[in-house]
Amino acid sequence: MDIRRPRGIVQAMKTDFDILVAGGGLNGPALALALADAGLRVAVVDTRPADARAGDGFDGRAYALALASQRLLSALGLWGGLAAHAQPILEVEATQGAPGDGPGPFGLHFDSAEIEEGRLGYLLEDRFLYRALLAAMQGKVTHLSGVSVTGQQVGPAHVTASLSDGRKITARLLVGADGRGSGVAQRAGIARIGHDYGQIALVAAVDHDLPHQGVAHQYFMPSGPLAILPLPGNRSSIVWSEDAASARAILALDDAAFLEVLRPRFGDFLGPIRLAGPRFSYPLNLTLAQRYVAPRIALIGDAAHGVHPIAGQGLNLGLRDVAALAEVIVTARRRGEDIGTEAVLTRYQEWRRPDATWLAYGMDGVNALFSNRNPLLRAARELGMGMVDAIPGLRRGFMRQAAGLRLDPMPRLLTGQKL
Repeated sequence: MDIRRPRGIVQAMKTDFDILVAGGGLNGPALALALADAGLRVAVVDTRPADARAGDGFDGRAYALALASQRLLSALGLWGGLAAHAQPILEVEATQGAPGDGPGPFGLHFDSAEIEEGRLGYLLEDRFLYRALLAAMQGKVTHLSGVSVTGQQVGPAHVTASLSDGRKITARLLVGADGRGSGVAQRAGIARIGHDYGQIALVAAVDHDLPHQGVAHQYFMPSGPLAILPLPGNRSSIVWSEDAASARAILALDDAAFLEVLRPRFGDFLGPIRLAGPRFSYPLNLTLAQRYVAPRIALIGDAAHGVHPIAGQGLNLGLRDVAALAEVIVTARRRGEDIGTEAVLTRYQEWRRPDATWLAYGMDGVNALFSNRNPLLRAARELGMGMVDAIPGLRRGFMRQAAGLRLDPMPRLLTGQKL
């Protein structure tokens, strides 16, 4: 009798790994840890040297972690070592204005005391998060540093990845966590849509004399938004979006002149400000992969969706991908399915693409609505923010959305549960 294995069930062929992750930033290692904890063989290909960004020096780069993202880090066993370095976000103030004019009369005020979780999220420096992920991978995940994936060939039961050092590695699934210019996506023939914002984000940290009280501020100005995000102590991270020409001129200034331009936008509510580290910049654009999956390929993070930094949702969107893809893979593996098949990967795409696309275009719309000098739109914006702020149920809904608590269904890792 010819007994055949049902379609989609794992074949007997041996591969080097179950999962190969291209990209060693933050999302890639987080996914690798989640899968390794569930018993899968995982490797991360990281273009940077093993000690990249692992130093102790403060450089000002930080992330606004939604509460759901913090719970994922807790489920991965990382939060215990990170909590001491994290600044809780207790309130958010969103207003519009112009340099030197101060905030407008109406705005949005989110207070964490209004939701039962008691936190909206946390600010955490890049150096602490990256180092924790790097340390946690040791002994669990094969970390191939200083190399990149330069080619991929998909077969019926596995994918073969070619590395820049000449090695070839086989896996049942290749995950692209390699950013907005994802080589994995390009080689898989996955097209992208989007547009350039004509803006550049200026990123830095400032020390100030007065305490921030755990309050995050979002100022919407005609040339782009300015986020002032609380860090531990009397220190804040800024993400300042300006039109590209102005941003380039500001970047060319020395530190003293840079502060002179920043001060009218920042205001004096925290007292005198001083630069606390180096300055960074990056161009802003919207770029969305038209598909998140291809045969034996899946995309996460910026490889799937690069968004405007309004509300600091970029990393949070990536960690939502991590949680969903990990759950889909682990569930399929436990059922005996081949984790690289279209049937399995489509579950991930259907789970994540609507949420990420909606959020990406939502932030795109907010930026378009606020980044202009139209006086009629200014009045409409003031009225809209005032109305939302005046309706408690609507305000709490926005807070829970920002905290990552309104996904349906909610991946288990985002609730703090292990897979």
